[in-house]
Amino acid sequence: MIKIGSVSLSSPFVIAPMAGMTDSAFRRLVKRHGGCGLVVTEMVSSEGLVRGIDRTLEYAEYTEEERPVSIQIFGGDPEKMADAAQVVEGLGADIVDVNMGCPVPKIAKHNAGCSLMREPEHAATVIAAMTRKVRIPVTVKMRAGWNESSINAPDLAKRVEDAGAAAVAVHGRTAAQSYTGQSDWALIDRVAESLSIPVLGSGDCIEPEQVLARLRGGSVSGVLVGRGVLRSPWILAQAQDLAAGRPMREITLEDRGRFLVDYIELLLNEGENEAEGFRHQAGQSATTVGRDFGRADRGRERWVINKVRALMSWYSKGLHNGGHLRTAINSGTSINQVRDIVEQFFSIAETAISVSGS
Repeated sequence: MIKIGSVSLSSPFVIAPMAGMTDSAFRRLVKRHGGCGLVVTEMVSSEGLVRGIDRTLEYAEYTEEERPVSIQIFGGDPEKMADAAQVVEGLGADIVDVNMGCPVPKIAKHNAGCSLMREPEHAATVIAAMTRKVRIPVTVKMRAGWNESSINAPDLAKRVEDAGAAAVAVHGRTAAQSYTGQSDWALIDRVAESLSIPVLGSGDCIEPEQVLARLRGGSVSGVLVGRGVLRSPWILAQAQDLAAGRPMREITLEDRGRFLVDYIELLLNEGENEAEGFRHQAGQSATTVGRDFGRADRGRERWVINKVRALMSWYSKGLHNGGHLRTAINSGTSINQVRDIVEQFFSIAETAISVSGS
């Protein structure tokens, strides 16, 4: 069991934040299958959290079903980040995480995301300001470095530990690499060996055996899985099976089809008939469940269809005729049509096709 500050995780396997992908509905379904010790929200702007008007506030939304929950924020101003951490604490989150790993230029150009790795001393002041303002654990997600000539994760990790960080997660690629090349797990292990706080590793874990191998074969306390979870939401549960010495559960095509149908239903019914206190939201998003649907059901339908289309770019990988499924869903114009496409594809496929394949 990992302990991040005062927060105990029942499993060392974590859903990594993936912008636009790992929303509350997706995380809830992954948690239901087991093996997930912590969920991390999609990153949200510190400026937006403090001002309460940013459209990305919906990314800080979570439900009681997902606990323990870490809300990830980004920004470069120490005081604003500290104020945003207080907002996160006020939302009832268990952990506040700082994104120092996003390589996207529109984030990095504002002295946020991975650009903080170029100024490790300043990055440490951000963490110090936050830990002074909140009681919940402050954690950091970083990359190996900005580029090949500035691999400084070991140095930055030590600095943020000294500043009060309760845990660090390291993705073993540089910002310049984005998602090309391979994650440097030897570097991740060096970081883990040099710190007294938990270090979690990330990168290139798309099979449950890989997840467990990274945990047992190195020095990390846990493993974050991003793209692997999008391809198979059961990967954490399967890794937990292997870790416990149990036979790894088999996932049928019917299971895969049911996940998509359940995802559609959760998205459609977000905010409907939920117990008071079940859903936690920030700022103005609380009035519209984070989305500007207006009063037209059609607006919500379009949003759900777009969410399913986005997920399919990952979820269909490895499925026989997965390309046909993506094309069909991308052409769907109503929820009923998309649901029918999913149910037909997986009911037909179940009789003759295995999940593994092209």
